[in-house]
Amino acid sequence: MTQTHSPIPIHLLLVEDSEADIILTQEAFQEAGIHTHLHVARDGVEALEFLRDPARPRPDVILLDINMPRMNGLEVLREIKQDPQLMTIPVIMLTTSRAEEDVLQSYQAYAASYVVKPVEFGKFYDAIQALGRYMLTIVRLPPRAG
Repeated sequence: MTQTHSPIPIHLLLVEDSEADIILTQEAFQEAGIHTHLHVARDGVEALEFLRDPARPRPDVILLDINMPRMNGLEVLREIKQDPQLMTIPVIMLTTSRAEEDVLQSYQAYAASYVVKPVEFGKFYDAIQALGRYMLTIVRLPPRAG
């Protein structure tokens, strides 16, 4: 597989409650040569605490699962997009949900993309690497705050 090297690390906030998916995501980015500072929040409440903490780095992109304890991803997405300090951060829904209602609600709440996580290990790995290359080669991210 061709590696995509990122000269400037991307700050990613991965909001995911599955430890296995967290590890696979980290490994897939590393193997693809995508330089990230991967921050992890294990539920929606923890994600919002991270995002609102001025001592934490502002992520360039948020990868957000839907099905999580305490506060689901759709609720988090709505909070982010209603907050003037956070609303410009691109949010990519990264979830196993194929429900049309989830897709529709995500885009209605201004998700940048909706990606269904493949259940099979190899396909999940490939999808994460493709997502990383997409973020580095196609997407123009908003400028980092000062």
